[in-house]
Amino acid sequence: MKSIFEYRNYREFIRDFYESRKKCSAFTWREFAKLAGFSSSGFLKLVCDGKTRLSKVAVEKVLPAMNLSGAQAEYFRQMVEFCDSTSAENRQVAFERMMSIARENRVEFLEAKSFEYFSSWANPALRELAPIMPGATPLEMGHTLVPAISAAEARESLELQESLGLLQKDERGNYHQTSEGISSSHVVASATVVNMQKQYAHLAVDALERYSREYRHVSGMTMGLDREAYERLAAELDAFRKKVVEIVSNVKSYDRVYRMNLQLFPLSKQVGEKNEKE
Repeated sequence: MKSIFEYRNYREFIRDFYESRKKCSAFTWREFAKLAGFSSSGFLKLVCDGKTRLSKVAVEKVLPAMNLSGAQAEYFRQMVEFCDSTSAENRQVAFERMMSIARENRVEFLEAKSFEYFSSWANPALRELAPIMPGATPLEMGHTLVPAISAAEARESLELQESLGLLQKDERGNYHQTSEGISSSHVVASATVVNMQKQYAHLAVDALERYSREYRHVSGMTMGLDREAYERLAAELDAFRKKVVEIVSNVKSYDRVYRMNLQLFPLSKQVGEKNEKE
């Protein structure tokens, strides 16, 4: 069985622990549950199947049953928080703590650089900006972004993107985009995408005052929808986004970097439904 520090999903770790024990003995889910002090013989199997989750109390019961202590135990706690928390901020903090613990135990996350890329709006913005500013310094690029970032921040972003293969520097020191995409698991992307969306939402608010109508297009409408209408609108937004990709792919040269947000979200609870998850 591989090291716990190589796991990102605690359910997979529990299942692999169970399968590993089962190969060496007549280990059963019932015995596993009893070892952890659970009255339900199938509780841990339900956890692994994603049908229930571990509470903080349950986590502390499982740790000694799997012989986890010290850094391994703390890593498992953070892994549970990362997988089960409904708060995007808590998930990100937990994942960063997982990376820190893994590094302290000489294990590097393959997703660490991708995670870093998705952590700031400035990274994709610089990926678009750098190729149209040949000969520019990181300071000049950073100050061209709105809002501006420091030379150090711009340099770190450019170096990160070179290491990821997203930008390539030629013999003159100018940057070019490659055809490479971000290699990141769904788990890692989902840990940071909400945070990045929040950054873009704040930038959109600032743009209302920063730019005149000549340089921004912001519109919207408030409407009443049922589920069927919502799904139809969501499909139309997906189709529109694909059309945007087609238009952008035909742009031969550009002189400015834009961000476009497509947003459709509730402004009320569902009438007649109680305890709706927000």
